[in-house]
Amino acid sequence: MNQPGVPGQTGSMERSKRAVKGKGSGGGKGKGKGPRKGRKKAALVWLFFVVLFAIVCAVVGYLLVILNGQRILSANINKLNLDKASIVYDAKGTEIAKLYVAEGNREFVPFSEIPKLLQDAFVATEDKRFYSHSGVDLLGIGRALVKDVIARSAVEGASTITQQLAKNLFLNADKTIFRKGTEASIALALEQQKSKQEILELYLNRIYFGKGQYGVKTAAKYYFGVTDLEKLKLWQIATLAGIPKAPGVYNPVSNPEKSMERRAVVLKLMFDQGLITEEEKEAAAKVVYKPSSSSSRDAKYLTFVDYVVDEAQERTGLSEEELRSAGYKITTTIDTKAQTAMEKEFANNERFEKSVDETKVQGAMVVMNQHDGSLVAMVGGRDYEMQGWNRVTKQRQPGSSFKPIIDYGPAIETGNYFPWTTVEDVKRCFGDYCPSNSNRNQYLGSIPMSQAIKESRNVSAVWLLNEIGIGKGLDFAAKLGIELDKEDRNLSVALGGLTHGVTPLQMVRAYGAFANGGKLQDPHSILKIENSKGDVIYEFKSSAKQVMDENTSYYVTELLKGVVQKGGTGTRAAVGGRTVVGKTGTTQAGIPNYKTSKNRDVWFVGYTPELTAAVWFGYDKTDKQHLLDGSSGQAAAMFSAVMSKVLEGYEKKSFPTPSGLKEEEKLDGVTGLMAAYSPESVSVELNWSPVAGDGITYKVYRKGDGESEFKMLAEIGETAYDDLALLPEQTYTYYVTAYQASKKLESEPSEQIAITITTDLEVTPPPSEGEEGGESPSPSEPGGSSEPPIEIVVPGETPSASPSGEPTETPSASPSASPSESPIPSLPVDGNEGQGDGIDSTVDQVQQ
Repeated sequence: MNQPGVPGQTGSMERSKRAVKGKGSGGGKGKGKGPRKGRKKAALVWLFFVVLFAIVCAVVGYLLVILNGQRILSANINKLNLDKASIVYDAKGTEIAKLYVAEGNREFVPFSEIPKLLQDAFVATEDKRFYSHSGVDLLGIGRALVKDVIARSAVEGASTITQQLAKNLFLNADKTIFRKGTEASIALALEQQKSKQEILELYLNRIYFGKGQYGVKTAAKYYFGVTDLEKLKLWQIATLAGIPKAPGVYNPVSNPEKSMERRAVVLKLMFDQGLITEEEKEAAAKVVYKPSSSSSRDAKYLTFVDYVVDEAQERTGLSEEELRSAGYKITTTIDTKAQTAMEKEFANNERFEKSVDETKVQGAMVVMNQHDGSLVAMVGGRDYEMQGWNRVTKQRQPGSSFKPIIDYGPAIETGNYFPWTTVEDVKRCFGDYCPSNSNRNQYLGSIPMSQAIKESRNVSAVWLLNEIGIGKGLDFAAKLGIELDKEDRNLSVALGGLTHGVTPLQMVRAYGAFANGGKLQDPHSILKIENSKGDVIYEFKSSAKQVMDENTSYYVTELLKGVVQKGGTGTRAAVGGRTVVGKTGTTQAGIPNYKTSKNRDVWFVGYTPELTAAVWFGYDKTDKQHLLDGSSGQAAAMFSAVMSKVLEGYEKKSFPTPSGLKEEEKLDGVTGLMAAYSPESVSVELNWSPVAGDGITYKVYRKGDGESEFKMLAEIGETAYDDLALLPEQTYTYYVTAYQASKKLESEPSEQIAITITTDLEVTPPPSEGEEGGESPSPSEPGGSSEPPIEIVVPGETPSASPSGEPTETPSASPSASPSESPIPSLPVDGNEGQGDGIDSTVDQVQQ
């Protein structure tokens, strides 16, 4: 037995304690396992009750949704809110139109008479899982939610055919959770009460197809003239199936191109789902729609009313169907007298060229009050149809009518150019771009800006844009509301050669800023919209802004005055008793490998102190057979005919004249021009008197035998010049101008002097005043003094004479020449014509 204090016993006891302690420790570990199992069990119990509660809530919610849907359905299954037509008024409160959505625009067709392919086309396009879901497509909702989350807004719809049918009972297109929930509840209730065939039948008979047409049968009759749906062709079926997504956009009458694009999408969906073959798809996609006679409707103010509907949709977010059926009161800016006058002129076939076939020359016109942006009248085309192709809002190439916007306006805005500033009208290339003038007398050298725009000289416009920089031109156009593409960053825009073109509405807005002291207005056709309760849901608020200096608008207006006056390209636009300014525009055929003098587009855009208008003529589709023989004069004539009637009820106003205008600067003309032939150096020595001023240089011009135009020989700083480029037995005529580069000013030409290169020369003095045989040029002509040009002739030789014995004229334009025949520039004053149309040249006569 071990005793206390014995080492052996002590060690044994310690081991026993450690063993007991270790056992206790192990026991502690075993006791902890029990509470953890309890917590897991508790969590499972809670999860079970949560799931059970969720299931109960889901079942209760589902039942409530079903009951709510059934309640709404029972109250509305036979009701469609289509009986309150909205009314359109003019500014005085006179009713001008009703936006009907009546039962007469719907013809019911039973399911048995709807072709299987037509049914399948709508299912494939609108709801490919239609036959497998119970009214709500959960997969579609999931996909839409993902896209909405990514876009952070409601951008994707997930409505089934059943839901769309449900929505038609309420006419509320707002994308809200409440509305979507109500729509889903009705859809579920519909699926409980109706078969898939009954639902599809209701859907195809109730949906809106645009242009006031409800139901597939009325749409087929309206768009294609087809009364038996079995006779519909594949391309027609696909066209109809594509409309409901956006009836105002995809119906083939309003937007044939967009309709054709949408049709291709439908055909691809049908092909992907095995409904048609590849060959059928390709053939149906290529068919070009032609409106049927059923899609025409005789009514007044159609273009304007259609534009009102489009603007109302844009301003309010309401659908066309809502606008037509919810009893709105829409007050507009229309001037019915002006609208009637415009429609009358567009109905006059004498105003348009006769086509070679049934395809008519088309046109469009819009008038705007530049002081507030209100649209006064518009016509979208000849024989315009309800919700048809409104050419007022379609892009076309503007030609030279774009020059004030891209060339002259921005140049004047820099502060370095004025109507009297000289621009170059010389044949040259700008890199790879080589523009040319279409004027009969093609190139005039240095001419004032006022003459360049009056005679619509192309090279001058390109030269000017090149001088100020394309960027300034594009920026100025953007300020006027015309944003151009990156592809338009080239000098061809100087002549209106654009990638996509501009619309008459854009042009009338831009020109309105020139007419209104530089203020750009927001064109609008609606003053306010009230709902059926009389509450104003929209009212126009002006957003006009100053986009250019007042002086710029004034000087551009002064420039454009000359276009309409004698010698300009737009004389046919004149309106008796009114100040009219504007610009013509003409575009070439633009058909590859086809040269012709015919035109694709002709324009006149102009304004008076009261109103601004734009006119366009051309074919919708251009080819070799469908081009215009005439030029912009016919558009100018339409402007005159319409505006003469429209302005009768408008008080005469004046264009705004800003303070601080810069007065026209002129250089003194060169005097004392003398010429002598030097046989030793074989040259003509020219001398003249100096002109006072800083930085004055002199430009020497010459014209030889057989040449129709003067050409600049040199620009020098001296008052003498030797011409060495001579040919024997030739007569050369010279004149000199003074030029000040710092101000871009060039004087009027000096008197002309002619010299004949021979071996033995004798100078013949000019006839004195009143002496027979001399004819003085008018003061506006080159060398506008009382003396005729001097000519040097060989002694003993007699110049050719007329049969009457009178001296004959040297080759030059007669005093009555047309604007394009002038070989020598004259200087119109303040943008107006110069004497003798601003185009006369001096008549040289030989004195024996």
